[in-house]
Amino acid sequence: MSFETISVIGLGYIGLPTAAMFASRKKKVIGVDVNQHAVDTINQGKIHIVEPELDMIVHAAVTEGYLKATISPEPADAFLIAVPTPFKKNTNGGIPEPDLSYIESASKAIAPVLKKGDLVILESTSPVGATEQMAEWLASSRPDLSFPQSAGETADVSIAHCPERVLPGHVVRELVENDRVIGGMSKQCSDRAVELYRIFVEGECVITNARTAEMAKLTENSSRDVQIAFANELSIICDKLDIDVWELIKLANRHPRVNILQPGPGVGGHCIAVDPWFIVSKTPDDAKIIHTARLVNDGKPEWVVEKVKMAISDFLQQNTHKTVKDVTIACYGLAFKPDIDDLRESPALDITKMIASMHSGIVIAVEPNVNQLPINMGDVVLKDIGDALSEADISVLLVDHKEFRNIKPQTHIVDTKGIWG
Repeated sequence: MSFETISVIGLGYIGLPTAAMFASRKKKVIGVDVNQHAVDTINQGKIHIVEPELDMIVHAAVTEGYLKATISPEPADAFLIAVPTPFKKNTNGGIPEPDLSYIESASKAIAPVLKKGDLVILESTSPVGATEQMAEWLASSRPDLSFPQSAGETADVSIAHCPERVLPGHVVRELVENDRVIGGMSKQCSDRAVELYRIFVEGECVITNARTAEMAKLTENSSRDVQIAFANELSIICDKLDIDVWELIKLANRHPRVNILQPGPGVGGHCIAVDPWFIVSKTPDDAKIIHTARLVNDGKPEWVVEKVKMAISDFLQQNTHKTVKDVTIACYGLAFKPDIDDLRESPALDITKMIASMHSGIVIAVEPNVNQLPINMGDVVLKDIGDALSEADISVLLVDHKEFRNIKPQTHIVDTKGIWG
């Protein structure tokens, strides 16, 4: 069965580019999102996120009539669910639990428009078993249809998991070029999912089962988290031993079989800062290294704030006529990685908030990729680089955006990225 109409549920950083790529191949695409602003923006041929090249593709797709956005699901031949999968933070310091409420809501939203022969793919990064849980929610909502968990190869509706594996800032290219791991709940489910992705994917479509596909994405991001934790822990050790960690890593990486990553203020984003918890929450007694890495990376922002406190103290010792209220701090970067506008789980954002909550003076945020601050930033003021350079007494580099690489503030510096020396 061919796929003439494709629906993408969730039009964020993954869903919108995916919808646009299908539409660019002359397929009718219905994008669904609960955010009315996002829907209205897309239907104007514009985008509500920052991603190179995506604006041109979306504009062409909407103008040519292949892509439209809506609040409510409509009938289609294939449904791709690309909604958030955050975790529920444990206020007692315990292991966070996955929050599957968005997947549940999306499943129940599309259930009324499902028909025999449809394909449903979960793209959201999920804990092991989430695809099977989604199938149960769909089956519960549509007892008139059969699903793979009960009907196997003869199911009316095919179910599969295919995690996204793209790098923000390079999403358009990587959606096309990267290999895809496809885990169907039956062979037929996998084969149909491969047929769908072959519409635009040039990379290899590798078939496995749903649980392994879910675990593959979690493993990729947990591996990165562990590697970053090693670099972050090394930076703390080197600070105590008065060693330049960036010089040390360069030297160590000259070994042909060593490739240490770069330290930073923590780990952020919708994947690496979240996905390891999905493994830890399922197997808390066994995921020891993964759990420790999460604790190391989650603890790095507090270490950075302590370095800022020390910088304030040093500044006041050198400027005895000033008080803490007279000290202006500029935080350079709020995004979770360079040259994007994505603030999800960003350690830079958290650090800026922590500095603002503990500091009685002015706190400036410099983030060239956003036009306004989130609503929960308190008294933090968003300013451009020029104002920050002229007004700040202490400069805190949190994200190595390209705009920051060719400047060096003549102030007290806390450099978490090693580019200001």
